[in-house]
Amino acid sequence: MALGLRASPPVVLLLLSLLGLAAAGKLLVVPVDGSHWLSMREVVDMLQQRGHEVVVVAPEVTMQIKPSKNFVMKRYSGPISQEEMEKDFKVFLHTTFEEGPFLQRFLKLYQHMKTLGNLAVSSCEHLLQNKELMGYLEESKFDAVLTDPVIPCGVILAEHLSLPSVYFLRGIPCGFDFEATQCPNPPSYVPRGFSQLTDHMTFFQRVKNLLFDTQNLFFCNFAFDPFSKLASEFLQREVTVQDLLRKGSLWLLRLDFVLDYPRPLMPNIIPIGGVNCAYKELPQVGCTQF
Repeated sequence: MALGLRASPPVVLLLLSLLGLAAAGKLLVVPVDGSHWLSMREVVDMLQQRGHEVVVVAPEVTMQIKPSKNFVMKRYSGPISQEEMEKDFKVFLHTTFEEGPFLQRFLKLYQHMKTLGNLAVSSCEHLLQNKELMGYLEESKFDAVLTDPVIPCGVILAEHLSLPSVYFLRGIPCGFDFEATQCPNPPSYVPRGFSQLTDHMTFFQRVKNLLFDTQNLFFCNFAFDPFSKLASEFLQREVTVQDLLRKGSLWLLRLDFVLDYPRPLMPNIIPIGGVNCAYKELPQVGCTQF
């Protein structure tokens, strides 16, 4: 078990470049739309530059996932139009940042998150039921699946294709990343999300931190149970999202030593916080001497 955070973007390329060892590998990428894709796209582009063949699977309607010369794009129809997606996302953002009584804001946010969650499940179902695309994926002989498990559609697909999976993520709600990796997660040391606590807590702060875990009992039911049901139907055996996540070969965790507190890590968890930043040269600015 390792402690602390080591922001080392080259580690991502080093580990993923080993997919094909002496030869280039073939990678199936199942991304999550929005800001999740922006960080993953940097890695996908560099893998292609190193000779790997990359196939990205995404719905026809997306906000950020667009075709590129650096990878093969495979699209599938989804349950929503571009206009509906943009409208729902704007309403969600407005609800997230609006002011008002906590309970009122929480109920509104819960309802919008439930709506977006149902769309994610429906989109995944469209992918798994697309016989033409699934036939292509089954015959393509990929070496591994790269996916963001915050929406576990790629996790289900990796299990169906019997492929090793590489997770590229910031975190998973409900502490599923801790549970799936059997990683220590003591409330006396690891601050819970939205608790505004640090890794140094008084006794009463530890009690408060423990109470924040109770929200998982409420949140996880509607967030991941539909995916567990979908996976069980598709794989034709009873499974849960936790069962599938435990099979992850490598967890590339986008933690950052500036934003995140140290936490216990297992050997197959690699912190890669620096990959969130694109490397760009600053413009030359002339100086005036006085």
